[in-house]
Amino acid sequence: MALFYFIPTAVKSILIQFKPALNRLSLRNTQKTMPQQKRKILSVFPVVAAMALILLVMTSVSDPDVTVVSKNAAFGSNTSLLINPLLAYSQLNLKDLGLNEKAFQLAVKGWLKLKAKGHLTKDVISICDFTQSSNKKRLYVIDLAAGTLLFNTLVAHGKNTGDEFARYFSNNPSSLQSSLGFYVTKEAYTGSHGLGLKLMGIEPGFNDRAEERAIVMHGANYVCNEFIDQYGRLGKSWGCPAVPFGEHEQIINAIKDGSCLFIYFPDKAYLAASKLLR
Repeated sequence: MALFYFIPTAVKSILIQFKPALNRLSLRNTQKTMPQQKRKILSVFPVVAAMALILLVMTSVSDPDVTVVSKNAAFGSNTSLLINPLLAYSQLNLKDLGLNEKAFQLAVKGWLKLKAKGHLTKDVISICDFTQSSNKKRLYVIDLAAGTLLFNTLVAHGKNTGDEFARYFSNNPSSLQSSLGFYVTKEAYTGSHGLGLKLMGIEPGFNDRAEERAIVMHGANYVCNEFIDQYGRLGKSWGCPAVPFGEHEQIINAIKDGSCLFIYFPDKAYLAASKLLR
């Protein structure tokens, strides 16, 4: 690109050198025979002018502003996140918001496989990052089609999964523990907690008994900062990823009917066995 900035200046210098001679030629010349030097100048001038015109056209086509706009449009476009969803981690400042990078990378890996298999109808991915304290906003709902972070809020883990931090996970009924892995969201419904969202666990041995266990997303009044202030930790569910009451309807309506939910913790047995992470 630097070459195109240099060329017009170089052409201008050449024309400046010819200017005195061209000015003299503009005067009336009554002589029938033109000096040899002037003839040479006139013979070269059309070539130089043509070169200048061509180079100026090339320079305008290679306008750096056009290149910058194209790069910015490609990098910041919504389509770019669908082509390379890993860009969302930096573009949406997810690191600054506390999301574990490994959790995000694995979530995208599984999301891509689920999408390829036709299990998903929405380009929305929700990540529960259970490496974080329950006092942190560890639920991230990302719209990869729009290139936006829809929600970043509190989310509860199961009663027997741990206190402030999640530690233990189970797929067994009556365990009152959270289940790791990938889920596909189903339809919303109205139940004892108001609007709720059915979840289909799709990882055998880890969360495929979610419907049997009535593991759903719902709002809860124990998922709030006031509870944290009083007890030093967030309230706990019976295994459901419960979210703040008052936000739950917006979250559920955004992710219902065919989006991906990933509940993450670096459990060695899960990471080794999950087919979606291979």
